[in-house]
Amino acid sequence: MSETPACIIRQARLDDLPRLTEIEIDAFATLAEALGVVREPHALPRDVLQRSLDAGLLLVAADDEDQSIAFLAAEEIETSLYVIEFDVCQAWQRRGTGRRLMLAVIEMARAGGFSGVTLTTDRDVPFNAPFYASLGFIEPEPEAMPQFLQKKLDYEIETGMDPDRRIAMVLAFGEP
Repeated sequence: MSETPACIIRQARLDDLPRLTEIEIDAFATLAEALGVVREPHALPRDVLQRSLDAGLLLVAADDEDQSIAFLAAEEIETSLYVIEFDVCQAWQRRGTGRRLMLAVIEMARAGGFSGVTLTTDRDVPFNAPFYASLGFIEPEPEAMPQFLQKKLDYEIETGMDPDRRIAMVLAFGEP
């Protein structure tokens, strides 16, 4: 990993939304290569980003010119902060940008009184499950899986994602 270049983590603004779509499509190339996927990239519908923005749950990493280079969109589900989408543009990958952004979201969730952070991801891609595990996320046992998270996972599998590779992960904060 190279030296971490300067970037700031901040709340997204309305004028960031078009750039976030570009980041997601750009980042897809890295994931597609890692998974051996050959398909057209797609991005979250704008209304999903707008809902995260309106809820104050859309963070960006921005470069020294305040251009968004990464983003994380989340939503509140039950007592958890669920990560909907998390992308870093290719030029800023493997520089600590994603880690800084995820740590900011974890801190935001703690400060907001959430019970933890949840997400679904790929089991094997190094910048997916292994990355989240390095931050303390675990794959819950089936009996401990929150129902909403199981539904998210089931939907992803129903829509074509590999059931052997998709997993849910949880970072539970526990009692303060």
